Amino acid sequence: MPEMWKSLFGKAGRVAALAMVVLVLLGGLACSSSTDSDKLKVVATIFPLADFVKNVGGDKVEVTTLMSAGDSPHTWEPLPEQVKTIADARLMVINGAGLEFWIEKVVETAASPDLVVVDTSVIPAMEGALLAGEEDEHEGVNPHIWLDPVLAQDQVQAIAQALIMVDPDNKDAYLENAAGYLAELKALDEEIRDTTQSFSTREFITFHPAWTYFAKRYGLVEAAVIEESPGEEPSAAYIQGVVDTARDLKVKAIFAEPQFSPKAAETIAAECGAEVLFLDPIGGADLEGKDTYIELMRYNVEQMTLAMQ
Repeated sequence: MPEMWKSLFGKAGRVAALAMVVLVLLGGLACSSSTDSDKLKVVATIFPLADFVKNVGGDKVEVTTLMSAGDSPHTWEPLPEQVKTIADARLMVINGAGLEFWIEKVVETAASPDLVVVDTSVIPAMEGALLAGEEDEHEGVNPHIWLDPVLAQDQVQAIAQALIMVDPDNKDAYLENAAGYLAELKALDEEIRDTTQSFSTREFITFHPAWTYFAKRYGLVEAAVIEESPGEEPSAAYIQGVVDTARDLKVKAIFAEPQFSPKAAETIAAECGAEVLFLDPIGGADLEGKDTYIELMRYNVEQMTLAMQ
């Protein structure tokens, strides 16, 4: 494999712990926006990242989201038309931390030599939140960074710096947009903190370990998950263990996710007298009430409130 990646800068953002890495294909160091359009062409792998780009880039960017609302990033791989979209872009925003397990192969074989790939992983902040069952797939790191609104702020800052690097002429606009959006995310964090402090129970059971960072941020506990590794169906013995935990905790709801079948959650809920509610880690531009990152997070907190207040 050729040595295709090169780090342009390391730590960035408002805290020294932020390890944002911008990776560029060798030969793609030119710092100019797309010549094919007045707008900078950006692709983002999941909807929350795309929304971050839109908020920072404003009318200077044209953003394409690769995965649809119903896709699971743990199993999704780009189709030929999406590979072409990547090839046509100037900037690609990924979550990192192993979520886009296909990224190196796709960028190596199909991307333009001018493509800049920004990995928004906040690695130091993830220490201490590693989960059994995800070590092999994600090299010991839980990738669901964006579901913590504080870590999401670091991702936004990483995106802002990447936009400035590839399009320095619009630096002032990007900095102004980023500052305004970061203020909104800080307000969201305070809003969620106030709401979750009122919960009468701190434990919840969800589909897979997507909410670890969220739970840690707000003093909640992922007491059990239905699938430790998404896509791997749990055994009957494992399901029974989740049922026992649900009964012991007297949970009101089992949380499923719209990207996966709810059958296992329905089985567990029936066994312990709970209902099934849905937490959505992805959202989508075409989903009413979940069509921005902030609305998506409010939706999820509303679902938690139904079961935990």
